[in-house]
Amino acid sequence: MVLRRSILKFIIGLIFLSNATNLLVFIASGITAGQPAFVDGATPAANNLSDPLPQALVLTAIVIGFGIVVYTMALKYKFFETTGTDDLDQLKQTDN
Repeated sequence: MVLRRSILKFIIGLIFLSNATNLLVFIASGITAGQPAFVDGATPAANNLSDPLPQALVLTAIVIGFGIVVYTMALKYKFFETTGTDDLDQLKQTDN
């Protein structure tokens, strides 16, 4: 969808690409059924703890992806307001 001519389909493609990257990072870290790292004063064995770093990376990537989507939607709004079209093929006729 990223290679489509419609800007809205391009934005949807960015959303899919961002979500796929988040899933890749999360799954590559390995899913472990463990305890959170810091819950109470007693620290259990290190092999029973879940790793918080991949979760923090995915959370950061979600926020960055959301910011990119909002920015591209603002650009799309201004682009549509200026040109009156969403299709990139019709831009060849807008040159004055």
